[in-house]
Amino acid sequence: MQSPFYTPSNPPRHFQSPWKPSPEFNSLPRKFNFSSFPKTPTFSNNSLKTSINYEPEEGLANGPEPASRPTSSPGRLPVVVRQSGRVSRYIWDGAGLKLVSVDCGAASFSLDLEDGFRQLLRFSSLAVKDFLIPKQVPENYMGYVKWKLLHRVFSSALQVLATQAMFRAIGIGYSRSLPSAAALNWVMKDGLGRLCRCVYTASLASAFDTNLKRVRFSTSVMFSLSIGVELLTPLFPQHFLLLATLANIAKQISLACYLATGSAVHRSFAIADNLGEVSAKSQIQTVCFDNLGLLLAALLNMLFKNNQRLLAGLPFVVYPIFTALDLLGIYQGLKHVHLQTLTKDRLEIILNSWIELGYVPTPAEVSKEEGIDFLRRKSVGLWPIRIGSLNIKGQIPQLSMMVMQSLTSEDYYFICMQKGYRGLTRTQHSVVLCLREGAGTADVIMGLLQACYMRKALLLSCRWESLVEADNASDLLLKEWFRVTEDCKRSAQKNLPSLENQMSAMGWIVKNILLNTEEQARYSFVDE
Repeated sequence: MQSPFYTPSNPPRHFQSPWKPSPEFNSLPRKFNFSSFPKTPTFSNNSLKTSINYEPEEGLANGPEPASRPTSSPGRLPVVVRQSGRVSRYIWDGAGLKLVSVDCGAASFSLDLEDGFRQLLRFSSLAVKDFLIPKQVPENYMGYVKWKLLHRVFSSALQVLATQAMFRAIGIGYSRSLPSAAALNWVMKDGLGRLCRCVYTASLASAFDTNLKRVRFSTSVMFSLSIGVELLTPLFPQHFLLLATLANIAKQISLACYLATGSAVHRSFAIADNLGEVSAKSQIQTVCFDNLGLLLAALLNMLFKNNQRLLAGLPFVVYPIFTALDLLGIYQGLKHVHLQTLTKDRLEIILNSWIELGYVPTPAEVSKEEGIDFLRRKSVGLWPIRIGSLNIKGQIPQLSMMVMQSLTSEDYYFICMQKGYRGLTRTQHSVVLCLREGAGTADVIMGLLQACYMRKALLLSCRWESLVEADNASDLLLKEWFRVTEDCKRSAQKNLPSLENQMSAMGWIVKNILLNTEEQARYSFVDE
């Protein structure tokens, strides 16, 4: 038999028994004593311990083996396989390899009832986790799923109660009418709802990317209110079509937002390009969690089935409680969604941190600062930066006209100031970044970085407000403004490569910037 430790360099040769070592074998160093190797590999139990706290089987590590056993005992190889919640280990029994479950080995027979229950619970939790959770997701995904469970359970229960209320309203309002009349009302309210869904989706398409969290939470509030309207239909059965149609319009709009933003949310968790797996697991979670909500609604109906008055008033009692828990789950779940795509607001947060603190924040840090801003009460501060075109309805200072006159064919953007109004009487000065047709992502980043540098200079002095207020500013002040503009541009050009490298290292997707409809406005350069 050929030695397993010898690899021939020439084509294989056939030897007759008894076996004689070849010249190549004899040329090996003398320090190797091949006679000490057994025919069957043996292994040391102490050298093969792993991190799974597996105790060796009785008799494998306790001195010499009984005479009845073969001289070559099975050896445990230092290779452990973890798959689908099971832990197994390779065993060499002298004739071949075997894969033996570590958790179900001989040591498991010494477990008491409590240990067995814990192990059963562990196996069950691992099985549920493998069924619901993708393999490779970030740490914040588990927090998102926990809040999604709260949201889907109570939302599903509310929908069941609302559907029951609408059936009750149809039975009351059309007790003397043909069944086709009730069916016609049901079809009409669904048709009008889907029509409004199409109109809403077409008019708000870009906001699904740039204001994802705010739009999604806003439509969730709308969905909860629509359920409340459906619960009122038994009280006003004569107005069933009106109430049901209004409720269905709100529900269809919420559904459109949920479907439009779902892919972006799933992509933020697909850190290993496993978007399909994340989406599939999300559908499984939705089905399982919704079934729990159905079970909750069924239990409530069973508890009050003997009292019809209490059963009719049950939805109005549980509605505020379930709605609060539903919206809480949505709000907290969105906090665990860390989007890596760049928008104007996220990029501005990154640039401000870069200028003030000298580092690029992570998507989680930006997500925390960005928030949901449901009521849009977040302060924009002094000299807010806006991307788009100049508003001709407002006051355009002389400085803006001079900046446009100084443009060349090499400029892909320009920055100016504009006077506007916030509210009825409050004046709001802003910095406007105007982008030219053909401007790329690097131009947008550099332009916004330069605008942030310029805003920092504007905040250090109050004299720049006179450039916006005055119709004819002094030449000295205009020259000073253009000097500050050039200094900020040079700083932006110098720091742009390092900024983009750090943004990519932090996980930001820098190949594109998502802009809303107003921010997508472009100007053309005309060389006359």
